[in-house]
Amino acid sequence: MRKIRIAQIGSNYNSHGPQIFRSLCKQSDLFEVVGYALPENGHDLSPKRLSCFEGYREMTLEEILNDKSIEAVTVETDEIHLTKYAKMAVDAGKHVHMEKPGGIDPVAFASLIDAVKTQGNVFHIGYMYRYNPMVEELMERIRRGELGEIISVEAQMNCHHPEEIRRWLGALPGGMMFYLGCHLVDLILQICGKPQEIIPLNCSTGLGGVESEDFGMAVFRYPNGVSFAKTSAYEYGGYLRRQLVVTGSLGTVELKPFEYGSEAHMFTDMRESRVHSWSDPGVSTTSPEFNRYDHMLASFAAMVRGEKVNPYTADYEMELYRTLMACCRVPC
Repeated sequence: MRKIRIAQIGSNYNSHGPQIFRSLCKQSDLFEVVGYALPENGHDLSPKRLSCFEGYREMTLEEILNDKSIEAVTVETDEIHLTKYAKMAVDAGKHVHMEKPGGIDPVAFASLIDAVKTQGNVFHIGYMYRYNPMVEELMERIRRGELGEIISVEAQMNCHHPEEIRRWLGALPGGMMFYLGCHLVDLILQICGKPQEIIPLNCSTGLGGVESEDFGMAVFRYPNGVSFAKTSAYEYGGYLRRQLVVTGSLGTVELKPFEYGSEAHMFTDMRESRVHSWSDPGVSTTSPEFNRYDHMLASFAAMVRGEKVNPYTADYEMELYRTLMACCRVPC
């Protein structure tokens, strides 16, 4: 199997940059990691977040972009810079895996998508729930019509962040909705399609004097029902209350907890209800053990080698971005 020569551009303050780089290095049968670059004051990150790069070559951004033997890059800067560096990589002819959801400038994101469509290489965004085994199974069953007509989707992704991170959210439009709610918007859009109306309800808890929108919520109106995404940065027990509930005319499926265990050894619990009974507990199952990032990057490798078609087209990613920004009250 041909290894893909790949480099990483950037890491980030509070997202998945270190984990992505470690996964690339671990999957040495798929990737030859050439090195990394740290633009945007990347050296100012904590030693813990930079330790993943030890033993690998630090390069300049120009070295990565100009090296024709490097066919792919992962773009893992802080969110506000993602679109800028992804566009550089696309213009340099690279296949690109980019941290979610893209930068905060809608015009720049649209320009990136135009470049992706013109250049034609793989453009892949790091929405890790797309590669959760239970989500993959559920999406396939929804496509086959096993849940009937979909009435609503309820999606939550909560946590309990320290004050420092909740203040950092102020750099992002919509705060938590942009930062983590993007995962939920992606799921709702995949399952229900484009909504008739989006009602953003993001707000600040005000706790600890934090003024950023650390409580994100958006309601999606459809002809036959209402769906919602909710994401809180101040919720005790929030990690284990991350969930996806899909209600259809033939049954209801709940994934909860969405993820538990460690990032390298995760599980998801599913409960399915198809019986009209007050006391029926439904049928519960647990996913096989999975790694949050390995399957995602292995799929990216397969796309780069032409063995797999990316099901998430550039047009879909544009529609998702527009939908997310509407949830963040940003015209797009």
